[in-house]
Amino acid sequence: RDRLRSRGLGDVYKRQQLLMKINRLAVRLCMCALVFFRALSLYADGKDSLSRKMIHMAGIDIKPAYIFPTHEFFAGNNATFAPIRKNLSVHLKYGFKFAPDTYFGRMYPHAVQGIGVGYNTFFHSSELGNPWSVYAFQTSRIASLTPRLSLDYEWNFGASFEWKKYDAESNPYNRVVGSKMNAYIHLSFLLNWQLDAQTNLRAGIGATHFSNGNTAYPNAGVNTFGASIGLTRYFGGTSRATLADGSSGIVRRPPFKPYVSYDLIVYGATRKKGVFPAEGNPVLVPGSFGILGLNFTPMYNFSRYFRAGVSVDAQYDESANISGYIANSVGQPDAETIKFYRPPFREQFAVGLSVRAEVVMPIFSINLGIGRNVICKGADTDSFYQVLALKTDITKNLFLHVGYQLHDFKDPNNLMLGLGFRFNAKGRE
Repeated sequence: RDRLRSRGLGDVYKRQQLLMKINRLAVRLCMCALVFFRALSLYADGKDSLSRKMIHMAGIDIKPAYIFPTHEFFAGNNATFAPIRKNLSVHLKYGFKFAPDTYFGRMYPHAVQGIGVGYNTFFHSSELGNPWSVYAFQTSRIASLTPRLSLDYEWNFGASFEWKKYDAESNPYNRVVGSKMNAYIHLSFLLNWQLDAQTNLRAGIGATHFSNGNTAYPNAGVNTFGASIGLTRYFGGTSRATLADGSSGIVRRPPFKPYVSYDLIVYGATRKKGVFPAEGNPVLVPGSFGILGLNFTPMYNFSRYFRAGVSVDAQYDESANISGYIANSVGQPDAETIKFYRPPFREQFAVGLSVRAEVVMPIFSINLGIGRNVICKGADTDSFYQVLALKTDITKNLFLHVGYQLHDFKDPNNLMLGLGFRFNAKGRE
């Protein structure tokens, strides 16, 4: 009965604090990698300087938004007893796109990627703070409407800082935000009007999500929907109007042959866990639990812009199904006294199959997945799961993987911070 030895959470508190520090460090390392874009030098063609192969962009966006009342805190159960409905953010961005005479400039002529910094106010700083965000972004054209007007999209993926988190004494109403740092995800659709050869006016709508991926409780998340208006200005890069082969005005793309690539990803994270004893109130277990996962995903590359496939997903979650192994469930245990038996491995390990679709652009790929665990035991792992992930190329084969997993289409599971390797990767065909 070694596997059923009593597990006092206080005895392993230091180890779990270390897991939290490792998780925070992993997030910061991933963000640094996104910010510095080491991949830029790998995408520069030929022997020309990088500055001649890039067209730079600077931009500013203003985004007023409506806060969805997904929690009673926003509906009025807060210190002011008034609804919280408004959000306003201001963003400064630097980006670049590849010049028309480069491979990526020919393949993705409208793609712009870069970094942004945003400042948010919810007009309720006493309980939420005024968080700021740092993120990677990418924008490109969906369709040309007129010679000067197009429909574009833009996504942002990063982290937000300086939130005022829940505190039982100093901030008791805010049962929405449990950490000072949270993930930041944004998607918008924009009308892009070219004012002149270098200046664009963009306006549209977008949605934003803030949460910490269950690395801290509470984690109800903050969701907004609103408008966006901004200006972008392009400068630098090559001024040549002709392509490298001497043709003018025609984008010549080499033929694409569909092929199969294979992504192998290893990731880790930490998460918090709440349990429900047989008697008494719900208990937030102190410390954090470790997660380790592996994905193997054959992907059929239909074009330069899209690939899809089926993924085999294995994950070990140290917190899975511990609710059924409370050693002292009688007598209303609390966070200081609750103890557990260690669940068997087969109840904390699961293997699932998911359908994956991926939008492929320079440097970044956005991966979406819907799947179900097929080898599992216990309520926590016997579920559908959904994945949203950003892959950032470091080399032709190696990439960073930053993902977020839900279960049953509504409940946060965990972050997915790791590295991937792509077999049979092809580029610049």
